[in-house]
Amino acid sequence: MSIFDAHDFDGHEQVTFCYDAASGLKAIIAIHNTNLGPALGGCRFWPYATEEEAIKDVLRLSRGMTYKAALANLELGGGKSVIIGDPHKDKTPEKLRAFGRFVERLGGLYSTAEDVGTNPKDMSIIGEVTSHVVGREAKEGGSGDPSIMTALGVFAGIRACVFYKMGKDSLHGVRVGVEGLGHVGIDLVRRLSQAGASLVVTDIDQSVVQTVVHQYGATAVGPDEIFSTNIDVFVPCALGGILNDETIPQLKCKIIAGSANNQLAEPYHATALEKREILYAPDYLINAGGLINVTYEGPDYDIAAVKNHVESIYYTLLEIFETAKTFHMTTSEASDRLARERFSKK
Repeated sequence: MSIFDAHDFDGHEQVTFCYDAASGLKAIIAIHNTNLGPALGGCRFWPYATEEEAIKDVLRLSRGMTYKAALANLELGGGKSVIIGDPHKDKTPEKLRAFGRFVERLGGLYSTAEDVGTNPKDMSIIGEVTSHVVGREAKEGGSGDPSIMTALGVFAGIRACVFYKMGKDSLHGVRVGVEGLGHVGIDLVRRLSQAGASLVVTDIDQSVVQTVVHQYGATAVGPDEIFSTNIDVFVPCALGGILNDETIPQLKCKIIAGSANNQLAEPYHATALEKREILYAPDYLINAGGLINVTYEGPDYDIAAVKNHVESIYYTLLEIFETAKTFHMTTSEASDRLARERFSKK
């Protein structure tokens, strides 16, 4: 497979393949664009079935980080990394340190952080061998779990979508379906419940589903049922590619606004959603809260300033929706255009 000819290659500046025989590490670091600053993006630990799947994921994710940083008004570029393996079985301190050494060799061109399959404790282990890591445990000077701020940003984004599409200032009585009950999904469910939303939830882990049903009075549906469930807002908080030729025809929602990366399987699926009059909140914009949070790390960390920055996602989304309406384009196209204007300036 040629990287330069890969479907998801988008002028990436650097793609690094990392192998450490002693620990068994197999990882890929992709740096998409550094016009606005050094690349920052999480490290995903996932049991990819093939190397091609891992390459596709890291290319798409790193590109998304460039756009995410630009729309969040951060002086950062876009990068991402993936470690191939099952985080529940294959993750070891030795493997994490080996990965950290590869990050260190890049000399600050890329800094890593938490993502699917990794956590603040893992970042602390990586931080033993490189300073180019954020999101470490609070006791070690980090800001801890960034998923709380990701959830805050998605919550602000849902409010913006409901206001724009449904003309409502409140989420009271709005029927919201959350797919994926990880750290972000769980905190989002809590916020939505407090706001009076009616909740439908699903996850492949039935134990966590039952916990949420019991704690928040949510209605549970199967992972394949969520698409055809009659809801106002669909909130994808699992993995990407969830909006595709098979799922989009099933949708009965008015709005899609969730934390999952790369929700559109292909760019043309944005048009498919528009044809069905479904308002789509571009994923890399609405899920930027975690990235914003880690950029504030340091001795002067100000959580109030972080929250204000994260909640500004509300207004950026309204701007994107108006731009899309004015210029007769999809919300994805409008979002991409604004991001490119920002990171292409330098």
